[in-house]
Amino acid sequence: MDTLINHCRHNIPPEVENVALLEGLDPGKAAEHIITGRLVIPHNTRRKHKVIGIGDICQVKVNVNIGTSNQLCDPALELQKAEAALINGADSLMDLSTGGDLLGMRKELLRLDTVIGTVPVYEAVRRAGNAADLEADLLFRVIREHCNQGVDFLTLHCGVNTDVFQSLHEDPRTMGVVSRGGAFHVAMMASQGIENPLWSEFDYLLEILGEYDVVASLGDGMRPGCQDDAERLAKSVEYLNLGRLARRALDAGVQRMIEGPGHIPLEQIGYNVRMIKELTGDAPLYLLGPLVTDIAPGYDHLVGAIGGSVACMYGANFLCMVSPSEHLALPRVEDIIEGTRASVIAAHIGDLVQGSRKAKMQELLMGEMRHNLDWEAQFATALFPEVARVIHDRDPGDGTCSMCGDLCAVKMIRDIFP
Repeated sequence: MDTLINHCRHNIPPEVENVALLEGLDPGKAAEHIITGRLVIPHNTRRKHKVIGIGDICQVKVNVNIGTSNQLCDPALELQKAEAALINGADSLMDLSTGGDLLGMRKELLRLDTVIGTVPVYEAVRRAGNAADLEADLLFRVIREHCNQGVDFLTLHCGVNTDVFQSLHEDPRTMGVVSRGGAFHVAMMASQGIENPLWSEFDYLLEILGEYDVVASLGDGMRPGCQDDAERLAKSVEYLNLGRLARRALDAGVQRMIEGPGHIPLEQIGYNVRMIKELTGDAPLYLLGPLVTDIAPGYDHLVGAIGGSVACMYGANFLCMVSPSEHLALPRVEDIIEGTRASVIAAHIGDLVQGSRKAKMQELLMGEMRHNLDWEAQFATALFPEVARVIHDRDPGDGTCSMCGDLCAVKMIRDIFP
């Protein structure tokens, strides 16, 4: 196949050179990590846009999900949300639309200068009428259409097979299946008595993805939906399946990353991340959260940022934004802004713990500027300068902040130790 992996075996493609420049990497090392599957560059051959690298030698990236629902279908609002996400630091967008003109919504997003992902099974179910009646031919046709339209990475729930289905019976879960894509595949399998076609016909799927050099984001259809389900069997069975599929994709020259793991206790994050990495040959890991408590609705963007930061300690590479409206409603623009900012902070913390020189220099610079009481330089160094400026400027001061004023410890000690 004419894919990035195969190109890297013979030379260094422009996309790899661009990512290496952005990340401060040796291009040859970047190409080597593409070949071994530890780095992916989502870049459909049908579309030109800014490239990003996702993997263990790159800075942690942030994805933001947007999209219409059948209950709230406002394409203009979704485009506002997309723009707000990009302004606030998102590296990619996923279109999870399930209501209205799905093709039209996707076309608008594909005009943006950023990486775009989708979940094709959503549209396939809409066309079929319901998940129970979804047929393999329709699902593969929709996957090909998304690839042909220029989508860069696809969430594909290939690991939800009959073994996973059986594990749900053997070890029932409080929340059952909370992944919408995972639930669709379970319903399809249960109603028709068939194997998941994305599992049984995985080689055919790889042919489609390879034709357009689209990244397979192997979906976490069995991610736990609450803390109580974190140790149930289905999740681990899917992990094993994703490990097998990750190796097959790499052998076929198709880029892939892994999704996981949902709601899990803080102390289990390290184990889960290491397990996924080991089983999948250190494939890039894409996480929603993890969410480390179930009882903070309205603040799940903070819960997810906590979990994401810890996950990065153990090797996570790609954080999916969690908004304050998670579990409650379709996000509005302000939810996207707050959720994106929380994820960007978590990604920066991840960069620090993973040894990013750029992130460390930002921290050192902020320390120096705070010592100097140089407010303009502090704002310039901050992740979100205007937010910091508005808070500082709301109270008049004499070079310090209104918290300490003339009792500023920094100013006092600076005068003693100039």
